[in-house]
Amino acid sequence: MKNKTAYITGGSKGIGLGIAEALLKEGMKVAVSCRDKKRGETAMQSISDNKESYLVIESDVTDYRSEQAAIKQVTDTWGQLDVVIANAGIGVFAPIDELSADDWNTTINTNLTGVFNTVKAAVPELKKSKGYIITIASLAGTNFFAKGAAYNASKFGLVGFSQAIMLDLRPYNVKVTTIMPGSVATYFNGNNPGASDAWKIQPEDIGQMVADLLKIPARTLPSKIEVRPSKTSAN
Repeated sequence: MKNKTAYITGGSKGIGLGIAEALLKEGMKVAVSCRDKKRGETAMQSISDNKESYLVIESDVTDYRSEQAAIKQVTDTWGQLDVVIANAGIGVFAPIDELSADDWNTTINTNLTGVFNTVKAAVPELKKSKGYIITIASLAGTNFFAKGAAYNASKFGLVGFSQAIMLDLRPYNVKVTTIMPGSVATYFNGNNPGASDAWKIQPEDIGQMVADLLKIPARTLPSKIEVRPSKTSAN
């Protein structure tokens, strides 16, 4: 994995930052994108002293041209792209009679179309490197719940999208895995991680999972992974 390159969307906090830290520890070069470059720089400085090993890109996953520019920046800097982690996502939760059209569109555009934009922009480079795409979905991609119309739709769609492109890209030796976490101790949906989140999956746990996936022999592909906390908050 040393000197391989990765691009992580939504990499300035939470799961994205946890993955970035894990890959940097493996000797990879890591580019993270976010909407606020200054926040991204601060986050990456908190996990690495080697500024040559990482790159922070200001990008909007809902804009295809923005993602094209981000991918180009990675390849212009390091000459290749080996791994893409499509992690950027949001959560808006409301019953259908209260869910606004704007909230629906924002959720779908970020969680589903945003992943399409990232993947579509990256595929030409990943075909060259025989690379790896990992999408971060959710258990909400198979388990529906009240007030989850927009979020469930985006994550059900993301799981289907990921499995379909896995089949599309296998002939090019490009791997695709979707990871479907349950409760993770992040800032998602306004949460402020603290001691009460100790029972949850931690961002570094997902980071370790991604690093382990990249080490699996080329002949083997875990295409869909469901991951849950080993305990519930009640235990």
